[in-house]
Amino acid sequence: MRILLVEDDKNLLETLAFQLKQNHFTVDACENGEDALFFIQEKIHDLILLDWMLPLLDGVTVLKKIRSMGIQTPVILLTALGELQDKVTGLDSGADDYLVKPFDFEELLARIRSISRRPRQWQAQESFSFGDICYDPESNQLSGPIGQCTLSKKEGSLLKIFLQNPSQTLPRATLLSKVWGFDSEVEDGNLDNYMHFIRRRLKSVSRNVAIKTVRGIGYHLEDTSHV
Repeated sequence: MRILLVEDDKNLLETLAFQLKQNHFTVDACENGEDALFFIQEKIHDLILLDWMLPLLDGVTVLKKIRSMGIQTPVILLTALGELQDKVTGLDSGADDYLVKPFDFEELLARIRSISRRPRQWQAQESFSFGDICYDPESNQLSGPIGQCTLSKKEGSLLKIFLQNPSQTLPRATLLSKVWGFDSEVEDGNLDNYMHFIRRRLKSVSRNVAIKTVRGIGYHLEDTSHV
């Protein structure tokens, strides 16, 4: 599970990020509401831990904005505001759960497990089609008119981004942040290697779909039958 942690108390941010990583979660972190809004719109997280009292944009404002955009990623609101009306406000603004500070980390883990068990839309693994190919994220199977193959997890993550944004040019920085994380120190060469792998996979199953390089910018998925 990939978690976005939004907390302006740096000590708490670092402590929670460390504890979550120790429990095998992938964690991205930021300290203000504007950065949180930007990261949430990337739609790469399975869960958001969102502090209420944030600089630039408070947590409830961020929550209302993303819900108005149709983003349904589950949110646990973290706050020192523990009055009943505060809880009602947070939940009515679109939070899935509400945790009052200070809290025990084991309780946070329990809340995360509870949300992960809910049959929500964000857990659905729909298939993606483009041109003459189809990709099933559940099985990591890529199929087309001349064959099928199984992708690795990283290959599948990259291809899914292209299939969600067909015919759009995707910058290298966007691909790196979505697949490897905002703070990852992964080298550009890793992206080049995986692009090579995906191109070979596409060639093995498809007659028309290919990934083209846009020099100096990034890549885009193309259906050559329409070119």
